[in-house]
Amino acid sequence: MPVCCSARYNLAVMALLGFFMLYALRVNLSVALVDMVNSTSSEQENRSSSVCPDHSVHPKTPHNSTGKKYNWDADTQGWILGSFFYGYILTQIPGGYFAGKIGGKLLLGCGILGTAVFTLLTPLAADLGAGYLIAVRALEGLGEGVTFPAMHAMWSSWAPPLERSRLLSLSYAGAQLGTVVSLPVSGLICYYVNWIYVFYIFGALGVLWFIMWLIFVSDTPQTHRTISDSEKEYILSTLKSELCKEKVIPVCAMMKSLPLWAIVVAHFSYNWTFYTLLTLLPTYMKEILRFNAQQNGFLSALPYFGCWLCMNITGLIADFMRERLNFSTVAVRKIFNTLGMIGPAVFLLAAGYTGCSYTLAVVFLTLSTTFGGFSMSGYNINHLDIAPSFAGLLLGITNTFATIPGMVGPVIAKSLTHENTVAQWQIVFYIAAAINVFGAIIFAIFASGTVQDWAVRTNRAQRS
Repeated sequence: MPVCCSARYNLAVMALLGFFMLYALRVNLSVALVDMVNSTSSEQENRSSSVCPDHSVHPKTPHNSTGKKYNWDADTQGWILGSFFYGYILTQIPGGYFAGKIGGKLLLGCGILGTAVFTLLTPLAADLGAGYLIAVRALEGLGEGVTFPAMHAMWSSWAPPLERSRLLSLSYAGAQLGTVVSLPVSGLICYYVNWIYVFYIFGALGVLWFIMWLIFVSDTPQTHRTISDSEKEYILSTLKSELCKEKVIPVCAMMKSLPLWAIVVAHFSYNWTFYTLLTLLPTYMKEILRFNAQQNGFLSALPYFGCWLCMNITGLIADFMRERLNFSTVAVRKIFNTLGMIGPAVFLLAAGYTGCSYTLAVVFLTLSTTFGGFSMSGYNINHLDIAPSFAGLLLGITNTFATIPGMVGPVIAKSLTHENTVAQWQIVFYIAAAINVFGAIIFAIFASGTVQDWAVRTNRAQRS
């Protein structure tokens, strides 16, 4: 079936742009916060610590210092970085449920629009106080919480089984791309202009994306205005035997499903490492490796560029293995998930033992996050393998558990690194690596690649 100009790949590209905005709006605070906090308090904390010498090469253009500074200690910063997830966790399951009922288009679009609007309000909230900033970030999380379940629900109607890995990898890779662009651009804006414009610029772009999403996207192939008859028939015919038309949610069967719990554990474990680095890598670059704001943004983005490349390449390889090499779905999911969780654990531990070798530290952190890209073709797509009719709801369930690391990870990491010593950061990396390995083992034992019985039964079958 032709790929060029097809409706399903146009959806993937629009989704890529949407998740680009989603993560740009999510991570820009990680960079801006470094510039928002009064450096004198940080210097006092680090005075007795064994940190690396200043590695920054002072550029000719002076650092802009007109942005307001706030006296927030390490614990307060941890709560600010983690507050997003207190809103994010609340809308995962409702997002998956309502996406299955009303479709994902409006739900996903409004989720990103709400996040963009609250991003525009971030400088005002910061000026009012840390409590207001925490509240605004939690409200951003409420908006973003519906997005992944909504997109999974849309793909359950759009993605042919043998194209799932590449379509979902392409669309969700936008999250990595948003991180890749947002981190260095936010660093440049902070360095040369003022940190408040980080939020104004990305917030405005989020509103613009929402308008495009409303114009170009449809919930299902049947409602798409310009899809060809041949593509519509192709998509519907491939999904015919997998989708349940009369959807009664089999709650008890879901709770007893070991393949679903395997995804829950893998998702939780992967996100612990991912969110720890996503929120704290700029801090690590500044406090341990001693890079300035301009260098910080570029170097913090490198790992996510590697992950973006890895996700797209491995998505193609995973579908090739299933379609041409006749690998079973479960074998592909387990292979890619193991690589995507053990690899990051190994290189994250290695990064903690590089001392002040700046190059090695950046290389190992980049390899750690790059290997995480394998997981997209592992646990992340597995919801659609085991229950395509309930994919949005399942992702809402697993992502609810997987949001907990975002809530507690930064707080725990900040509490363990008060003096910002290399030894303290090694503990942070040890915890993340151990959790990753545990998740890989559980998924390798209990994961499945076939549609579960409870996911295809009709109302009639369930009553009998």
